[in-house]
Formats: sequence, structure tokens, C-alpha cells
Amino acid sequence: MQRLLRSSIRVASIVMAALMLAALPARAASPLLDETVDFTGTFIFLEAKVPGLVIAVVRNGESVVHGYGETAKGNGKVPDGDTLMRIGSITKVFAGATLASMVADGKVGFTDRLTDKLGWNVAIPELDHKPITLIDLATYTSGLPREPAVKSIGKGTITAMGTKDDYIASLKPDVQMFPAGTGMAYSNFGYDLLAQALGNAAGEPYEEVLRKRVLAPAGLKDTIFNLRPGDRDRTMQGHGFDGAPLPFIETAPMIQGAGGLYSSANDMVRWLRWHLDRFATVDAEMRLMDHAAYVERDGLNPVVGFDEAGRMDAMGLGWVVMRPEGDRPLILQKTGGLQGEFSYVAFAPARGIGVFASINEFSVGGFDAMSKGVNKLITELAPR
Repeated sequence: MQRLLRSSIRVASIVMAALMLAALPARAASPLLDETVDFTGTFIFLEAKVPGLVIAVVRNGESVVHGYGETAKGNGKVPDGDTLMRIGSITKVFAGATLASMVADGKVGFTDRLTDKLGWNVAIPELDHKPITLIDLATYTSGLPREPAVKSIGKGTITAMGTKDDYIASLKPDVQMFPAGTGMAYSNFGYDLLAQALGNAAGEPYEEVLRKRVLAPAGLKDTIFNLRPGDRDRTMQGHGFDGAPLPFIETAPMIQGAGGLYSSANDMVRWLRWHLDRFATVDAEMRLMDHAAYVERDGLNPVVGFDEAGRMDAMGLGWVVMRPEGDRPLILQKTGGLQGEFSYVAFAPARGIGVFASINEFSVGGFDAMSKGVNKLITELAPR
């Protein structure tokens, strides 16, 4: 009875949230915010030397989106708020939000064992009698490697297109690099398993769970795993490290936890508004769980793969937590890279400021310019 009541309340909350978001459009940016964002975006674009860039900023209810360059080399189309782009591993924080929603509803628990929620006929490895839990998967402390043992789909791609059987075969007794909870290593494998476990616990495909619990309540209509008819013309073309265009590929069902989402700057504005509305009563418990720091860096061994956009001090549900430093406030951030596109999303929850940016070429220098520019912009907009 209690679970039925919770489900009914959840459905009512989703409807209420959608209506509230529809009724409360973002305010147009002030001239000062618009000029500040445009200056930063121009600087990042010139320094990155990539075909195209989109940057979106939310600040105390105001929002602004700027695009630079081209959605593909030579096509003359300037990217804008409705341009679709692959956001890569930013997909993971959507899985983290799904986990927070299900924990808030009592559907799963953070310390539930993967072996009890995955629903596969496979023995989950366990070192030193420390079982892998859902929170271990969400905070990269499972000990699982970065990728399962599956083949890449081709030259210039970073997407593993494995099947369920491939993932089962990868869960060998000796697959863990360290006992769960003792270290931290970036793992797409772990997030893919997390999504599968959440889908199994909910009794429906993970994609549907994500839509109902996260995307629909936040009003995200262009955050999707695969392009729909008519979407291709407004989608960024990714380019590899050699500058050559990379093919559009479908998102395999098995990588829906770790990567594969498309989104737009306008959708990311809506997503940031959801996060920054920290005193809202709708989804309050879910938001609180989603913004918490669960694992501190201190005491972990090893710690591998988290400092490319700034030093990780703690880990949330996919969110890298950067504690305040100098004038920079506390920031939750996540990077993403897939099919020739690098993206970065970061927000200061106590300051009402969030930024999303994406470039359409694999460029280490371009990513560095983008992430540093975003962090600096947040610092400028939220002086301490």
C-alpha cells in the first residue's frame, strides 16, 4: 500500500513539475550577462580552433545561448540553442539522477548489491568480501575496469557496441582492479551495469525509466539516445583528432548508462534550471540526493581519471565535486566525449549559476580551453 501511494505521489509530482516548467520560462538575459557570455564564448572558440562551439549559461533565472562557427566544416550553419549534439559521458549524471529518484521513492537503496538488482544469470565478482553496490557503480568505486571486453565499432570512435552476452563474459572473477569502495577509477562498464540494474528494478527498459523519472519532469524533449526523423539537419557533425568527420552511429542499448545521449543547449538550460531550483518542493529529496558528495578523495587508493577539467575533491552521483578554491565557488561538473564532440557541464548550486558548452572536434587543446573557460566564467559570475 505504501509503495502504491509513493508511486501515485510520484506521478502527480511529474505532472506538476511539467506544468510548472511550462508556465515559468527562463528570463531573457540581461545585457551584462549576454555580453559576458559572448566574450567568453568568443575567446574559447578562437583558442579551441574547432569547427563549432555552443555555450549556454543560466544565472539566477536568466539564460543565454551563443553559437560560433559551423555545425559541420564548410556547411555555413551556425549552431544555436536547438542544435543537437552528442554529450557523451554527461549521460552518466542523468543515470545518477535516475538512481536518486528511485532511492527517493524507495524503489532501490544506495547500498543494494548489484548481484541482487541486475537480474542476470551471472556471478558478480567480489574482492575481499566487499560486494559491489549501486552506490559503488555511481561513484566509480566498484573496482571494475573502464570498459567491458568488447570491440570498438571502427576507426576514430570511442563507443563500445557490446551485447549483454559480452558484458556477462566480461564479469570474470578477476575483473576487479581493487575491492569495491577502496579506490576510484573511471568506469563506463560500471555505469552501463547501473542502468541495467535500475531498469530491472523498475521492471521496464532503462530508457523508459530515464524518460519518466528525469527527462519528462525537467521538460527535456531533445535529450534522446537516437536521432528521430528530421533531426539530422540540426545535429552537430563530430570530427576526429585528425579533423575528419565521424559517422553518426546509433546508441547501443547496453551503453545507455555511460554514454550516448544527444541533447541541445536549450535542453541543457532546462536541466540546469532544474538543478539550480534548490528550494523547490517538487523532486526536493531527489535533488538533495543528486547533489550530495558520497565519497571523499582522501583515503582512496587508487584515484584515476577524474581531474581533466579540474581537481576532483569528492564524488557525487556521477558529478565531480570541486570544493571552493580562491574566488571559485563549489562546483559540480561532468565532462563528456563521443563521436568527435567534447562537452562540459558545470554548476554552482549555492550560487544559481550553471554553464554548458560543447565543441564538435576531438581536440585536447580545445577541451582544455572550453573547461577552463567555463570554470573561469562561473568564478566571474559568482565572486566570493
